[in-house]
Amino acid sequence: MPAYLFWGEDDFAIAQAVAKLQAKVLDPNWLQFNYHKLPGDRPESIQEGLNQTMTPVFGTGERLVWLTDTTIFQQCSSELLTELERTLPVIPATSHLLFTSPKKPDRRLKSTKLAKQFIREQEFSLIPPWKTEQLQSRVRQFAQEMGLKFTPQAIELLAESVGNNTRQLWNELEKLSIYSNQTIDQKLVTSLVVCNTQNSLQLAAALRDGDGAKALALVTDLINKNEPPLKIVATLVGQFRTWTMVKLMEEAGEKDRKAIAQIAEVGNPYRIDHLRRELKSLSGEKLLACLPILLELEYSLKKGAEPISTLQTKVLEICQLSSGK
Repeated sequence: MPAYLFWGEDDFAIAQAVAKLQAKVLDPNWLQFNYHKLPGDRPESIQEGLNQTMTPVFGTGERLVWLTDTTIFQQCSSELLTELERTLPVIPATSHLLFTSPKKPDRRLKSTKLAKQFIREQEFSLIPPWKTEQLQSRVRQFAQEMGLKFTPQAIELLAESVGNNTRQLWNELEKLSIYSNQTIDQKLVTSLVVCNTQNSLQLAAALRDGDGAKALALVTDLINKNEPPLKIVATLVGQFRTWTMVKLMEEAGEKDRKAIAQIAEVGNPYRIDHLRRELKSLSGEKLLACLPILLELEYSLKKGAEPISTLQTKVLEICQLSSGK
């Protein structure tokens, strides 16, 4: 298929995928004639892109037409649908048509159903920050691509430090690559990686432990790092949801790690033992009571409340609940 749709919120990963496609199909000496980047949210640009796709290649290499931030798979006029139906089945083998979008395609649309037949689709969504196994797996994948060797503890720390920020992960790995002749350990990561002590998961741990002073400091640090408040809350909600499911199933008498992991959406069943130890001092009732507070926090932020004071208020409320004060 010479047509592609890259979509998702991970713009850095999309940019990397686009660069690989460019390197694969384009001759640098003929870029001016065979490479076209157009805005994909305007009908006239989409029409131009479809026309360029059907134009024979000049010189050597192949042709790439890139429609950026396209909206055609969220809304599509009958006129554009007709043009897609006319063009997609007959794209020349030497032409490549690329659509990119941060938004998920609307599966109900005729344009999206048509795309399923003729377009190679690839998702680039951000990994939820609380899915630590997936974050660590991505660190291992990138490290392998760069030829770097890490200890398991260093992998865990790096994943914890950068979260789901793919761009920062790549930058930190490039920094660490100067030590490619040795196995990178936890000490080296600690000394070189930026902001490796402040993230939303550590804030969740402080809330769980009822440590108000540490939680307030983490809120300040996260905001100073320009971490989006709603992203912080999304991480907290996900983490507390996982903890609550694990604790409630444990209190219900469930002992099967796999069963608990499946319900709590934990990838590695052996992590359940670690979660149980983390939650030893908290009851399921207290964890359940934290969730409405987090939802109130999310609602307030979406309504335009001042981020720092709102976060601080709800953070202290959860800490008081967790500590039993």
